[in-house]
Amino acid sequence: MKAKLSLRKNHRIIPIFLAADDKYVKYMMVTMKSIIENTDMKHEYRLYVLHMDITLENQIRVKKLETANCKIFFVDVSDEMKKISKKIALRDYYTSTTYYRLFIADMFPEYSKVVYVDSDTIIRDNIANLYQYTLGDNFIGAVRDQLVVQTDIYGDYVEKVLGISRGAYFNAGVVLINCDKFRREGMLKQFIELLNTYTFVVAQDQDYLNILCKGSVLWLDPRWNVQMTGKLMFEEDKAKLVHYNLAAKPWHYKNCRLGEYFWQYAKQTQSYEELLEVLQNYTAEDEARDKAYGDNLYNLAIAEIQKSNNYYNMFGNNEAPKLTRVEVLRRIEKLERAGIFDKDVEDDPPGRELLPHEIDYLKRNLNNRLRARYAFKIAHWFADVLIRKKQFVVKDMIGLEHFVELEGGAIITCNHFNAFDSFATQLAFEKANTGRRKLFRVISEANYTAFPGFYGFLMRNCNTLPLSSNKLTMKKFMMAINMILQKGHFILIYPEQSMWWNYKKPKPLKKGAYNFAVSNKVPVLPCFITMEDTDVMDADGYPVQAYTVHVETPIYPDPNKSKAENIEMMMQMNYEVWKEIYEEVYQIPLKYLCDEK
Repeated sequence: MKAKLSLRKNHRIIPIFLAADDKYVKYMMVTMKSIIENTDMKHEYRLYVLHMDITLENQIRVKKLETANCKIFFVDVSDEMKKISKKIALRDYYTSTTYYRLFIADMFPEYSKVVYVDSDTIIRDNIANLYQYTLGDNFIGAVRDQLVVQTDIYGDYVEKVLGISRGAYFNAGVVLINCDKFRREGMLKQFIELLNTYTFVVAQDQDYLNILCKGSVLWLDPRWNVQMTGKLMFEEDKAKLVHYNLAAKPWHYKNCRLGEYFWQYAKQTQSYEELLEVLQNYTAEDEARDKAYGDNLYNLAIAEIQKSNNYYNMFGNNEAPKLTRVEVLRRIEKLERAGIFDKDVEDDPPGRELLPHEIDYLKRNLNNRLRARYAFKIAHWFADVLIRKKQFVVKDMIGLEHFVELEGGAIITCNHFNAFDSFATQLAFEKANTGRRKLFRVISEANYTAFPGFYGFLMRNCNTLPLSSNKLTMKKFMMAINMILQKGHFILIYPEQSMWWNYKKPKPLKKGAYNFAVSNKVPVLPCFITMEDTDVMDADGYPVQAYTVHVETPIYPDPNKSKAENIEMMMQMNYEVWKEIYEEVYQIPLKYLCDEK
């Protein structure tokens, strides 16, 4: 979205937040001085310092920077951190001041939006002009991260590990935060849940923020965050805010780009002599540590890419050959014409053998139960984001009463045409109000062992039952299936055994789902999802589909038939139900290209 300015005279107070520890105060003072020197008398500027250990002596030093229209407040967040730490499984996050910005909205309910700036910045313009941007319904206003945009490895990292386009990844060192929306959408709660379930090791808090704010970012004038680790896109003197991010510190390197702006304001603070001493005492060993830090960050990004997408290596250059939608449609046509319906059109990553000790199907381990619970919440949050962005649309749900009338467990069958179709089934299951019963989903071995990134995390933890090529693992799988059904839960199985993107026809079915149903004497509940175009286009230029979930009458095994007869009967009945829905909704007879032969 293109940023627009809305100068409102009634916004007299400009709330500005910084974060620091006691050692970083001397650098933060320079940032503050640059802000104060570029203010006007039409506004009151309130500078809040979030901290946990800044001494009273240093606080007094900083407050000497105050002027008639600029007031400085120190906010010890120790108590807030203790409250939140009880909800966090990972305990090391709050030792870093960079995470404090995530708590501003809840800690300061009096503000609808605030400016946050890192303490390694110099502001060369009136920060009130940054504050006056209208955020609308966006979570945050920010500038793209130039290191990610300009460096292939970091660009690959955010795309392959985080699932965010490199051109849509922002630098979180300078942000305008929509506090109203943070509070309304429970951003703090979402952050805690994501932090408990998924660990990012490269940009850490910045990665979490980018995932949580994905699709709801107002892109600011890039001159409001000119990062010294990237190539400048315009004349140096045009910069409104200079950001000495990562190792590009003017108090370490005399030749630091745009370092003169830092020293211009440093001379006006009590820290000046101390800062000069830091510069003079910065040794070759210190510089070597900076280089090692940069190399380590680079290697971490490579490792995360390989860990999440190790199957890319088979193509030689860490690039997965992504099919265009046209190529996908051509493959579908080719397979349908050949009568091959049980082959996936888009190749899954090649998996490995799933061993018995690697899987806890019934979540008997407490940590696995907690992880599954958090993963389920994250999946719900993710689906909600897709719905808000109209990338996932459920138009209608028909026949939900068939869920409710079942007293025990059941096998749910559904057509498979999109990675999100299981979300639609889950939403229908929940809307049917089935009480405490759960919905599990059978997935392939490869999806469990090798699927990359965030989706892979959901595959491994969100009520999934992976198949396996290992006989002992499959024995555990079968025991889990039996136990889940006996407890009255539901299991979603795709009996077509393939996923074809936006394919509307029902494909011929395989026997597995019906074997499970007959063996456990439970019904099959046939679901079929139909689609229609919306007026919203996806990233590939195709219309987003609106789904209608059709839930039909349960199909029960016949006690008078043999197991083989029941499997064949139930499978055929299921197919006929799907065929009937298809022909009724689309008003065309079901025919396949292979029938033309």
